[in-house]
Amino acid sequence: MASAADGVGCLSAEQSHLSLPVADQGTWAPAMNNLGIMPVSINGQQLVSESLCIQGFEPGLGILTPINPMMAGISLVPPPPIPPDVPVIKEIIHCKSCTLFPQNPNLPPPSTRERPPGCKTVFVGGLPENATEEIIREVFEQCGEINAIRKSKKNFCHIRFSEEFMIDKALYLSGYRMRIGSSTDKKDSGRIHVDFAQARDDFYEWECKQRLLAREERHRRKIHEDRLRPPSPPPIVHYSEHEAGQLAERLKEDNKFSDATAVLFTWIDRGEVNRRTANHFYSMIQSANSHVRRLMSEKAQHEEEMERAKEAFKNALLAILTQFEQITAVFTAATRQKAWDHFSKAQRKNIDIWRKQCEELRNAHSEEIMGIRREEEMEMSDDDSEENPCKKMRLEENGVYDQTQASLKEENDSLRWQLEAYRNEVELLRMDHCRVGRLEDDHILLTQTHTHSSETQIQLLQQSMRNMQQQILVLQEKLTSKEAELEQAREEHCYLEGDVHTLRDRLIGSNGDAVEVTNGDLHDKGINGCVPLLYHSRQKKNELNMRGGVASEKEALLLGIISTFLHVHPFGANLEYLWSYIQRMDSKVSAGELERLMVRLPNMFKQELSGVGANLEKRWKFCGFESLSSA
Repeated sequence: MASAADGVGCLSAEQSHLSLPVADQGTWAPAMNNLGIMPVSINGQQLVSESLCIQGFEPGLGILTPINPMMAGISLVPPPPIPPDVPVIKEIIHCKSCTLFPQNPNLPPPSTRERPPGCKTVFVGGLPENATEEIIREVFEQCGEINAIRKSKKNFCHIRFSEEFMIDKALYLSGYRMRIGSSTDKKDSGRIHVDFAQARDDFYEWECKQRLLAREERHRRKIHEDRLRPPSPPPIVHYSEHEAGQLAERLKEDNKFSDATAVLFTWIDRGEVNRRTANHFYSMIQSANSHVRRLMSEKAQHEEEMERAKEAFKNALLAILTQFEQITAVFTAATRQKAWDHFSKAQRKNIDIWRKQCEELRNAHSEEIMGIRREEEMEMSDDDSEENPCKKMRLEENGVYDQTQASLKEENDSLRWQLEAYRNEVELLRMDHCRVGRLEDDHILLTQTHTHSSETQIQLLQQSMRNMQQQILVLQEKLTSKEAELEQAREEHCYLEGDVHTLRDRLIGSNGDAVEVTNGDLHDKGINGCVPLLYHSRQKKNELNMRGGVASEKEALLLGIISTFLHVHPFGANLEYLWSYIQRMDSKVSAGELERLMVRLPNMFKQELSGVGANLEKRWKFCGFESLSSA
């Protein structure tokens, strides 16, 4: 009876919730907020502030959906956080075999234990006695994929899901009262309680995942450290006669001296020096010692450059100080009474400010120059103290014996080193004599490679000469064609000059009017028919030239190809279509050349207009057979 009363109470609460009027803002606003809709009144004003509303509805999506964690469409999106001061109104959930009624929203939410790490299993208690595994699966399968259900004989069970976020959806059902079917029996009703459960499988999978993440982090850190680690220096090769010879050559070069000395130091430190190799090492050390003069000369050169730079800097500072003095003199002259009285009050104020600033800068600049001079005097005093003769004499008197002993030792060492140097030279001469035979063999190989390379170069030159000859032939053909065109133009020019002379004679004989000829051009002085007559004669001449026969073999070939192409196209073809076809055979032919050839032969080709309006098009047709039949 208690369960029935509770269920009836839930139904009455739901009915009263659904029948609330819109004006009841205290209850209607949380319900609309739970559905993800912005609660507004009839006049458009918000019933709840934006800070209290759940941001579950995106206006740009164009859909109105309640934020319900039981929906399958949001299985991958966690529900938005709900403010603690706004009560969450749950809805009745209808299933095939049972119905879930929410608890009273005024009651406190069900308590839960601390969530274990990697938890995928929930404890479900308070189930009805008649609840079967199929009913439990039907209810909780809406939260996500279920891996296993372990049901006890008592009214509880453990449900293991496939993912962790499904646990939050299952906890949403905690506090609901389950009723199987429409029965009011106590065994068919019960208030379910959902809580986190500790499972060894979940903890084992969580540990495996953490170990995997730790391995990935270590691997990522190792890759980052390897990328930031500076590259290792190249290994030093071991001593050999060949390497020693190459090292001796590198010791003589200024740009490779540093690397060569590092290799020499490594060899000596490794213990490569023995009686057999001592002479080689001595010669290399001697080569290293020869660089001392070069280093001292470079140091002296840099010191000279530094002195020159100091001198230039000092001269520049002196020039700046001179200009400051000049500017100060200008301000001093401006502040005298004969000029000062003519300035206004504002101008006097500005001039006074400028004068003070200039004097401060001048004083700072002069202090800097004085500091440079003090440093130079101190350096000169140090040099004088080093070169003091009295001090040198005292040192010489105190160390006469030491100097004699040192000089004798140096002479002995120099004689011993010269003897060893002579021995090293003898050894090197012997080694050079042995290398002569090797050099001869290398010379033979070099000559063979040189002959092979010379043959390849000759072949390349011959190929380039052939290409140049082909280009010359092409240019000669173009030259001949241009000469023919030039000759034709000259003939036309001569013909036109003859026409001009005849027309001039006719005009003088018929009318007797004055016609002036200047630089080969006619200037009409009152005769209206002369210029049209000359124009018509030229036009007739051009038509005669254009209607001439075939001039070359190339034009004859083009004529045959054009005739065949247009014969295949009885309705004609435009000039671009014909030119694109002939371009495949001869890329040097132009569209203007084809048009001039067809215009010269009106008995074989004719041009017609086809189409209407914007689709108007000029097409060429072959009319040779029509001309033959008419003849």
